[in-house]
Amino acid sequence: MAFFLGLGIAGLVLLVLALVFDGLLEGLFDGIGVLEGLFDGLLSLPVIAGFVSMLGFGGAIVLGATDLGAGAAAVVGAGAGVGAGWLTWRLSRALMRDEPGTSPRGTDLVGTSGSVVTPIPVGGYGEVLVYLAGQPVKYAAKSAGPVELGTEVWVEEALSATSLAVRPVGC
Repeated sequence: MAFFLGLGIAGLVLLVLALVFDGLLEGLFDGIGVLEGLFDGLLSLPVIAGFVSMLGFGGAIVLGATDLGAGAAAVVGAGAGVGAGWLTWRLSRALMRDEPGTSPRGTDLVGTSGSVVTPIPVGGYGEVLVYLAGQPVKYAAKSAGPVELGTEVWVEEALSATSLAVRPVGC
C-alpha cells in the first residue's frame, strides 16, 4: 500500500511543479524533432500528474478496502488514472481554447443614440457621449446643422476611429 500512496503523493507533487513551473518541461523539449509537440496534448505534465495520482490513490484505496491483491489494485488504479488523465486533458483543452472574441468598433455605434456634451457648431466638431459595449465613450461629432448641449442624437456614420456623424433625434 505504501507504494501506491507514494505514487499518489508523487503525482500531486508533479502537479504542483507543473503549476509552479508552467511550460518548463514543454520548453525544454522544444525543437527536438522526435519530441516536438509531445507534451502539448495527452502527455502534458498536468495529464501525467493526474494519471499518476489516481493510479496511486486508486490502488491504495483498493488495497485498503478489499482483499484483492496488488495486481487488481494496479488495474483499478490504472483505470482511474486513465479517467483522471482524460478529464484533465479535456478540461485543459476547454480552458485554453483560443477563440478570438470580437471587440467593439466604432461602426457598431451606427443607429444608436447618445447625447451632446460639447455643442456642435455648423461645419465643426463637438462631442457626444455614447455607450459602446455598455461603457460610456466620448467621441468627436459632426452634424449637418448646429446641435445644442444636452440634445439627444442618433449616430449616422462612423467617420473615423474617434469621430462620428450624428443628427438630432426627431430630424
